[in-house]
Amino acid sequence: MMFVTLWVRFAALSFVFCVLAGPALAAQCGGDFNAFIANFSREAAAKGISQGVIAQGFAGITPDPKVLEFDRRQRGTFKKSWEDYARTRVGPARVNRAKQMMKKHAALLSRVEQQFGVPKELIVAIWTMETDNGADMGKLPIIRTLATLAHDCRRTDLFQRELLAALQILQRQDLPLKELIGAYAGEIGQTQFLPSSYIKYGVDFDGNGHVDLRRSVPDVLASTANLLRTNGWQRGQPFNMGTQNFEVMREWNRSEIYRRTLHYFAEQLQ
Repeated sequence: MMFVTLWVRFAALSFVFCVLAGPALAAQCGGDFNAFIANFSREAAAKGISQGVIAQGFAGITPDPKVLEFDRRQRGTFKKSWEDYARTRVGPARVNRAKQMMKKHAALLSRVEQQFGVPKELIVAIWTMETDNGADMGKLPIIRTLATLAHDCRRTDLFQRELLAALQILQRQDLPLKELIGAYAGEIGQTQFLPSSYIKYGVDFDGNGHVDLRRSVPDVLASTANLLRTNGWQRGQPFNMGTQNFEVMREWNRSEIYRRTLHYFAEQLQ
């Protein structure tokens, strides 16, 4: 499943907090959930979120205990060897699916690679590993999920910022509320961007005026490449373990096993 390595992303993506300028959000975590939402709403309004968006996003909101249960299970590290992990993630069916996607979107992938410098094989490997090319993006309401995690005191600062970014996505009208759904830690779309990454790296590659990482394949592929390019990807250079590009991939996922698996997957698509 796409959720296996979500926990390693939070440290890798912590630097994107700079997208939300000004002092950190500081609604008091724990305690009464409704009081927390009321305090957060005031801070969100002070940072430019409209009252209409706040009312829409938080209407009838309650905490989700299943999200907290999942979050507690994500502590720890990989237990499998790289060989065992890669075998479960890069099987023949998945490789064949990825090859079909490369053929179907060949022209688009060439444009993305030309503009951003990231190999199309790696982009498709990420796309396939994360959600099987959009087939499994998660079904949880993102604002409820993030509000639950922000209310919990374990990583409240991180998730308060992600919750604010989710409201920004709604305010920008990139996604309507009914489409603002995703995974157990608030990831959105076909390559599972946290909301702050959605804001910072999202690219309107289909030119319709919105960044849609759920339904627009051009936006998905370009945004994925843009994240790597922005963080120092070296065009035309290798990305196997020990290279600079392999280190750039830490901004996607800190797990060495995961990154090695992405490289291995990309090799199968050449």
